[in-house]
Amino acid sequence: MASFTYDGLNKQGQNVHGEVVADNSSIAMEKLREAGVIVTDIKEKQINERKKARGKKVKIEDVAIFARQMAAMMSAGVPVTRSLATLAKQTSNATLANAIDEIRENVEGGMPLSEAFAQYPKIFNDLFVAMIASGEVGGILEQTLNSLANQLQKQKALQDNIKSAISYPRSIGIFALVLLHAMLAFMVPVFKNMIPETTEINGLTQFIFNASDVLRTRWYLWFGTIIAVVVAIYFIAKSPPMHKLWEQHKLHAPLIGELMTKQTIARFCRTLATLLAGGVTAVEALKSAGPTSGSDLIAKAVEDAIQDIEEGKAISDSLDKSGLFPPMVTGMIAIGEEAGTLPELLDKVAEFFEEDVETLSRNLKAMVEPLALVGIGGLVGAMIIALYLPIFTASTSVEGY
Repeated sequence: MASFTYDGLNKQGQNVHGEVVADNSSIAMEKLREAGVIVTDIKEKQINERKKARGKKVKIEDVAIFARQMAAMMSAGVPVTRSLATLAKQTSNATLANAIDEIRENVEGGMPLSEAFAQYPKIFNDLFVAMIASGEVGGILEQTLNSLANQLQKQKALQDNIKSAISYPRSIGIFALVLLHAMLAFMVPVFKNMIPETTEINGLTQFIFNASDVLRTRWYLWFGTIIAVVVAIYFIAKSPPMHKLWEQHKLHAPLIGELMTKQTIARFCRTLATLLAGGVTAVEALKSAGPTSGSDLIAKAVEDAIQDIEEGKAISDSLDKSGLFPPMVTGMIAIGEEAGTLPELLDKVAEFFEEDVETLSRNLKAMVEPLALVGIGGLVGAMIIALYLPIFTASTSVEGY
């Protein structure tokens, strides 16, 4: 679908200007003729990409606040377009504000609200668009926006738990690199000057001396190598083969595999519950919940399950075939299907796994902390031993004489 701006005359002979959404200009003109508008000029609206791209990245909490504010304005009786216009002015994030303003213009031009949100997939994901579409059809847009805000806030809390688990080892790694550089730049030269030229230097100590010399005299090579390694790792990690390999094994990876699995299941159950509670059909809800789970394996399993569901099989049996969903999940889904309380039970399952993720993240952090400290201690200790060995060798040689 595209948006077209037009000039024309209405039935009263007055000049009119506006926007209309259609697949092409011919269909757009046909829509306007049916509305009683004689078109004098029509052209496709060019989206200002620079305007869309300007500003900060839109975070989950930004979208959650927007959904909550829009729901509050609609509950007060403010029309959708006026709500969007007000929020576009009030939103501090420039990228989100520009997107909201474009959405308002598209809605005023005749585009459905869900379709207008769908024009910004990097800001409003499939879950958001599907829920808005359901709210439009069911006339419960206000409740839908509140449900979305709750979902996004819980998703943010889940992400924060994962970040807290990796923040400490990341900080320790950065500290270790800074410490290593400081030792090579300042401490190693002092030890090197203390060693007599006739002393035999072992391989490890000589390697440390060479690294220190390169860092101090050819620092650009050192930092160039680091930048090259970081860039290489980044592009390798982003490459399709590496992405596929990671997706196939991340749920079974040591230390973090259980955490990743429970995070994925929690997100899937929470999304599915939100969509079903919003009136979206089971098949459509699964189509959105699978890709937004955060795992390609889960998404593929859900895609296969949808085919079985469309053939009349139960959701629980279809998902159980993959072997990726814990028995607790499929069991609760089976009970929910029979009792007609599937959204409520999925919410309970999501809460259970979210609590598990929080516990696991704390345990992982508690386990990594001593390991990281031992690693840094081992690095510093090995370097100091390597630096002292030549001094011991030189003093032993002097005593031998």
